[in-house]
Amino acid sequence: MTAKPLSIGVPELGLEVSGLLELPAHARALYVLAHGAGAGMRHPFLEKIANGLAAAGMGTLRYQFPYMERGSGRTDAPDKCVATVTAAVASARAEAPALPLVAGGKSFGGRMTSTAQSRAPLDGVRGLIFLGFPLHAPGKPGITRGEHLDLVKIPMLFLQGTRDEFAQPELLHQVVARLKPRATLHEVEGGDHSFKVPKKQATEASIFEDLVTTITDWTDRSAR
Repeated sequence: MTAKPLSIGVPELGLEVSGLLELPAHARALYVLAHGAGAGMRHPFLEKIANGLAAAGMGTLRYQFPYMERGSGRTDAPDKCVATVTAAVASARAEAPALPLVAGGKSFGGRMTSTAQSRAPLDGVRGLIFLGFPLHAPGKPGITRGEHLDLVKIPMLFLQGTRDEFAQPELLHQVVARLKPRATLHEVEGGDHSFKVPKKQATEASIFEDLVTTITDWTDRSAR
């Protein structure tokens, strides 16, 4: 389906950012979906996720962080990202007031969404979905980036590749175990940070089907 362009006002920052709304007929929920650090809302990965979810009856609202909107390669400070996440959620509520909301995103976008939720509950958001949570920088294992998740009191779904250099499996398991029963981990065997797996192991289509099915099933079960 064709995405509807939106202009999302961020009052705290006195600016607007772009958004893309895909809302299928009889949608079951709406996922407020933030992009990763190095690529915007039109990245092919996010487009495939949005299209797959739309086909499964789940809407998405993708949006830009201010730095991406102005073409900068340097991410915004957390406070600016939190303000943008909050504004995007408010826009989603306005566009689809009757639908359950979930929020999150790819890598950096997911972490900024959970940071926002840890500071103050996002209005109407019933769960968080992370597409590759960046628990640590590559080659610098640690769990301090996950400490704020203790303050998130709604259900969380972690979709993670077992070869993700941004989250060593044993460390992510440790964090998820600490957060249970609010946290659920779904691992993509052999997947890297972009969920790419060795060609002999699985096809790209099957991986995306698995991600979409996991998201929709979990949303129906945990965030309605």
